[in-house]
Amino acid sequence: MLTLEKFEEASELVKQVTNPTKLVFSDYLSELSGGKVYLKPENMQHTGAYKLRGAYYKISTLSEEDRQKGLITASAGNHAQGVAYAAKKYGCKATIVMPTVTPLIKVNRTKSYGAEVILYGDVYDDACAYAYELAEKEGYTFVHPFDDLDVATGQGTIAMEIVQELPTVDYILVPVGGGGLITGVATLAKMLNPKIKVIGVEPSEAASMTAALKAGEVVELESANTIADGTAVKSVGVQNLPYVQENVDDILLVDDDELIGAFLDMVENHKMIVENSGLLSVAALKQLDCKGKKVVCILSGGNMDVITMSSIVQHGLIQRDRIFSVSVLLPDKPGELVSVASTIADQQGNVIKLEHNQFVSTNRNAAVELRITMEAFGTEHKHKILDALEAKGFRPKLISAKLY
Repeated sequence: MLTLEKFEEASELVKQVTNPTKLVFSDYLSELSGGKVYLKPENMQHTGAYKLRGAYYKISTLSEEDRQKGLITASAGNHAQGVAYAAKKYGCKATIVMPTVTPLIKVNRTKSYGAEVILYGDVYDDACAYAYELAEKEGYTFVHPFDDLDVATGQGTIAMEIVQELPTVDYILVPVGGGGLITGVATLAKMLNPKIKVIGVEPSEAASMTAALKAGEVVELESANTIADGTAVKSVGVQNLPYVQENVDDILLVDDDELIGAFLDMVENHKMIVENSGLLSVAALKQLDCKGKKVVCILSGGNMDVITMSSIVQHGLIQRDRIFSVSVLLPDKPGELVSVASTIADQQGNVIKLEHNQFVSTNRNAAVELRITMEAFGTEHKHKILDALEAKGFRPKLISAKLY
């Protein structure tokens, strides 16, 4: 069972390996939501995620004999680093099985803590099945990333810190994958103050907890295809479900597109890198009535590779009409290109790419195509530029924007 005594023990123990992630008040999100929004930046932990808490506490409860057998786990990346870091602290071997699609930064950082990394399967569930096989074959001690009450106890220490720092918190928003984090946070939060509402947030395309709550038992999804790779889990923990049923007030779903916007918000307004799974709590704010409420969004991790970041930024800028492309047809004669460029410049648009296609028509005097990709301040500014081009007779046609 999860007990207050164990939560208190874990809260003291994890201080040995965690950074103090003090709440960050968000003026930006507070203004948008109408409430007082605070961020719990677990992306600032040594290993870039909250997972270190559960891994370290779990390993502390093992016997020396079990630790010396060697530890093994499966993880999409963050639990992997937690186990690897904790194993190094305890001086024992760690083997980590990770999905083949795991971001390179998570793989390399896991290796940097001395763990052996094996890449296997497309999703966490495949990796987990293989890790169990290896544990059986080699006699390793398995440390489950979420379906373990000691692990959940370690994760729940986040709630202890939130309530100590903000005793009057109304809502705690928690990303949900396998359910270890929300099990610990919700259970302890309700122990400390039953009035606190704990809201879980899942990616729409990997809503395994929502499915389990609806069915009244753990079920397995056919797929878990989402950019929120840290929460891409087909089925939640069996041990977690009863605690979620008892202590969690609601589960919200977030589409991948909303995570893209949330990433831009974090980078531009808070100067923080937060991975897609960690942004679930922020993206869900618009679904809540936060007026007059104190809300804490747990940012569960920040392990994102640069290639993924660049892709998210590009899609986010296009999504918010800060980058867009148009096609215009022009007579193939001197001065036409200058006229188009001047019209855009007069509206403070910034051209970042031009493509000139002389072969769109067999009659070049009638028309050549000019494809223009440009920066704008947002949707309103984009329409001003389009209106100006239309007024000049260029008849702009919106096309799919690409930066490559």
